[in-house]
Amino acid sequence: MRRIALIPVLLAALVACGGEEQQQAPPPPELGVVTVQPEDLPLRKELVGRLAAFRSADVRARVPGVVQRRVYEEGSDVAEGDVLFVIDPAPLRAAAGEAQAALAQARASQANARATAARARRLAPERFISQSDLDNAQAAERSANAAVQAAQSAVDSANINLGYATVRAPISGRAGKQQVTEGALVGQGAATLLTTVDQVDPLYVNFTMGVAELDEVRRMQLDRSGPVSVQVLLADGVVYDHPGQLDFSGDVVDPQTGAVSLRATLPNPDRRLLPGSYVTLVATLGVQQSVYAVPQAAVQRDAAGAYVLVVGADDMVARKEVVTDRADAGRWIISSGLAAGDRVVVSGLQRAIPGKPAKATPWQPAAAPAAAPGAVPAAAPADAAAPADAGDAADPAEPAAAAPPADEG
Repeated sequence: MRRIALIPVLLAALVACGGEEQQQAPPPPELGVVTVQPEDLPLRKELVGRLAAFRSADVRARVPGVVQRRVYEEGSDVAEGDVLFVIDPAPLRAAAGEAQAALAQARASQANARATAARARRLAPERFISQSDLDNAQAAERSANAAVQAAQSAVDSANINLGYATVRAPISGRAGKQQVTEGALVGQGAATLLTTVDQVDPLYVNFTMGVAELDEVRRMQLDRSGPVSVQVLLADGVVYDHPGQLDFSGDVVDPQTGAVSLRATLPNPDRRLLPGSYVTLVATLGVQQSVYAVPQAAVQRDAAGAYVLVVGADDMVARKEVVTDRADAGRWIISSGLAAGDRVVVSGLQRAIPGKPAKATPWQPAAAPAAAPGAVPAAAPADAAAPADAGDAADPAEPAAAAPPADEG
């Protein structure tokens, strides 16, 4: 009889336990979100270029002679007009003296012809000389004047050649290795190369961009009101202190490479960069207006394309198809598909179900591995790893919500 009396009590307890299980349904999942707003972001492209001297001048022997000495130090910086080489000036000085003597002789003849012509012009009106003698005297005067001009030009040319015996730097820059030694005979029939001077401040950066990549850039709505800046990355990954600017863009596609040639000017005041070196550069081609930047972990893809999950104003999860233009510093740049104020889900994507409620909390990538302090340094550099860690860390919270019914049972 006692057992029969306990049966209704047990049945009542089971009914009460089932009711509590129905009332304690799991709460909406907690999702890490970022609230996006339209931004104007620069479009940067990482390319490979080669440095070249801003100006390069070949220093050649412009007169024949024997090189007496080299004045400059190889590999040193020289200023425009500095003496680099000295060619034996003796033969050139003798030629200049000979030209000077010829000029003196021409001037003497000019003075004699001038006096003769003046006398003829005084005697001609009184018929003391014939008209023919007057014409001959005046013609001789003009020939003497011409001879003086020719002799003067010869003197100037000889002096110029004598000046060329002292070979000077045509531009300021870094002088290279000498191509001839002292005692070499140069300038015989051709202008012998002596050395080269390269201007290395500023430098040119020559690079190319593929036609397909260039067309993609042109399709974007970019603000190109400012100059295109170029930032060089050194071999150790450090950004070079002095940015450059694009100063040339070719309009012809190279048929061998299928690329367009571009060139930028780069300051090099400390002479740290050397012509001929290959460098990695980041070119800012313009500013992309009214785009959205979201962490890469927030963008998912399926057969239909790229999409993100958002938590609406009614705290319901919804799917939005998006168009991703490019990746930039761990983020996807989205040109369409989002609206200002959208709360994009970044962490907890495994628990986000479109059409179901969710609790949106601000996403903090550094806080994702907070449960394991020792793992913070390893997880911090990877932006894409933070959402996955957050999702994995939050999953155990769901069984905890269902734990009370199990305890009661």
